[in-house]
Amino acid sequence: MTSSHPPHVPPTSSSAPSATSTDIPPAAAPAFFQPGSNCWRVEHAERFRMLVDGEAYFTALRAAIVNAQQTVFILGWDIDSRMQLVPGGANDGFPAPLAEFLHAIVARRRNLRIYVLSWDFAMLYAFEREWLPVFKMGWRAHRRFIFRQDGRHPLGGSQHQKVVLIDDRLAFVGGLDLTRSRWDTSEHAAQQPLRRDANGQAYGPFHDVQVMFDGAAAAAIGDLVRERWLRANGRRVALRTAQMQASAHDPWPRGCEVDIEHVDLAICRTEPEYAGRQPVQEIRQMYVDGVNRARRHIFCENQYFTSGIVGAALLRRLAEPEGPEVAILSRRVEGGWLQEATMGVLRARLHRSLKQTAHGATRYRMYCPVVPDLGVACVNVHSKVMVVDDDLLFVGSANLNNRSMVLDTECNVALDGAGDARIGAAIARMRNRLLAEHLGESVETVARQMTLGGSLIGAIESLRGQPRTLAPHDPIVAPDLDALVPGESVIDPETPMAPEQLIAQFMPEMPHRRFGGHFGGRFAALGVLALLIVVAVGAWHWTPLGHYLNIAALAQLTQRVSALPFSPLIIIGAYMAGGLVAVPITLLIAATGLAFGAFEGSVYALAGTMASAALTYMVGRWLGRDTVRRLGGSRLNGLSERLARRGLVAVVIVRLLPVAPFSVVNAIAGASQIGLRDFLLGTLIGMGPGIIVTVAFANRLVSAIRHPTWGAFLVLAGIGVALVGLSVLLQRFFKRREKHSPATGKV
Repeated sequence: MTSSHPPHVPPTSSSAPSATSTDIPPAAAPAFFQPGSNCWRVEHAERFRMLVDGEAYFTALRAAIVNAQQTVFILGWDIDSRMQLVPGGANDGFPAPLAEFLHAIVARRRNLRIYVLSWDFAMLYAFEREWLPVFKMGWRAHRRFIFRQDGRHPLGGSQHQKVVLIDDRLAFVGGLDLTRSRWDTSEHAAQQPLRRDANGQAYGPFHDVQVMFDGAAAAAIGDLVRERWLRANGRRVALRTAQMQASAHDPWPRGCEVDIEHVDLAICRTEPEYAGRQPVQEIRQMYVDGVNRARRHIFCENQYFTSGIVGAALLRRLAEPEGPEVAILSRRVEGGWLQEATMGVLRARLHRSLKQTAHGATRYRMYCPVVPDLGVACVNVHSKVMVVDDDLLFVGSANLNNRSMVLDTECNVALDGAGDARIGAAIARMRNRLLAEHLGESVETVARQMTLGGSLIGAIESLRGQPRTLAPHDPIVAPDLDALVPGESVIDPETPMAPEQLIAQFMPEMPHRRFGGHFGGRFAALGVLALLIVVAVGAWHWTPLGHYLNIAALAQLTQRVSALPFSPLIIIGAYMAGGLVAVPITLLIAATGLAFGAFEGSVYALAGTMASAALTYMVGRWLGRDTVRRLGGSRLNGLSERLARRGLVAVVIVRLLPVAPFSVVNAIAGASQIGLRDFLLGTLIGMGPGIIVTVAFANRLVSAIRHPTWGAFLVLAGIGVALVGLSVLLQRFFKRREKHSPATGKV
């Protein structure tokens, strides 16, 4: 789709000679915004405002929704019906909780329609999101309030845009979802009484950024959200142009200041390849173009910092003798042990590479914001902002990680100064507002320091040292974890990975040599086993066997088996047989929970899993290290060596981070000569909590659906609490191991 306004072209310098009738006019400098490359469209905005932190954004948003006349679109990664946009009270006559507020608004305005689209999330996030959102925000909704979940994404992808559109006239784009634990003031006080989630639980300081704009740029966001709605639901939402034009109201929140007027904005997207659609990677190109354009400094605030292609661009610029300074603001630790053990490791690796460049020691810094009385913790930086020199502002939903560049659906907007002093001054003021907030200084003080030295890092360093400040951050990962965690191609891939490609990461590389010698008999036995597996897979696909190998069928089968004599031994035998033919262990565990209940199911699942692990471990030991080395390929051989060197902790980490299928890990552990005791204990520690939670969850979920009582849902909530508690215990376990590890230098 083409722009209704031409891209902004930098003005010709006043010092250039004027052209005469015989002169050839000088060629205009190419516009930085290039639709089809680093952006989708370039559109005009009458007004533009950067809203810093939840209090500013949510207050403005609520006022804008109260003014809505025709349509409200809300797109998010997560939406919680219970969150309050204004915890202290809005005094506008409408209820405080989000869902009740939206229902009341749509009920009062008979021409208003509200469309809410949230990611149909993976179960990985089930315990940090609202349960049954479709029931809470959809089934009970007003007929002009439409709530849907977006599941139209490739494997591992998500709907990650954070967009709200009012009457196609006012748009909000940035990093803030309308969900739990997002509201905070710009003071980020350690003890803020209003900073509590819907359950009344306090959470730490949270920093994020959203931008608000109107005009043709907002209308273009209308095209974007309607297209996303169509893809997610298969239904088109018509644009009621006549009603919009007939309405004279201005949805811009009253009293909300404007940072700059009359500017051109670039709208940038990430859309993954899916269902025949070609991928869109405009955001990635804009990040790279921005880094390449920098002359003096690059300032970034971002939740993550792992992108390979952006990291490579930064490495090139830091290697240049006259390249720009780079200051990255991020949170101190990732959100939970799983993210710390994956994205945290990748961030530490990229940080280490940037420091080691020719000029990394002088021109690169990573910081995290700290406030008084917060202890060793840090403000949770969730924003996605890049400011290049005083000329380019880039804000949106996209993190500096690979998935935001290729896999998730994202939306960012960019403002280009293009040599215009008016726009450049506005961009500088917005950047200085962010720095002033983090450093506990005034905007004027920050601006003065930036002007005096012309150095971004110099200004930050000269203003650091207050109780509220930017603390230098040097993320370091424990050597054991660094050695075990695979590269970004697996954890944070630069291209969408199909299921068969993911499996291929861990499939053996078959040797191109003849069988014989000492290992001939073992290879023959392995070949027979492989043929049996092929036959089993074929039977699964082309015979009624596939009908029986699903959770419902397995649950019915186990219920019948439970009535037989020696049923526990039969169940354990089924786990062992399943391990030999690589039946997914999660399938067996869930079926056991459905059939036997929480207590017996947990006992049987634990016993069966341990027996299956021991059996396939012995298979690996029988095959021997050399056989596995020949069959496994470099990736699995490396895993075998790490298991052998690091023992119990390695097994626990591998169980928590599923880097290879269950049976494959067992066989590798046996071949690596790790002790059986350490292997079984590590398996129990790493898988035991998950087995218990999976069994209990499967059993109680079915019970809650069949008999929806308060007691059933309280039990489900208790499972969530138990999972959080077990996560805390595991974190303490790993910290204790790291503390006493010789590699850390601690005793």
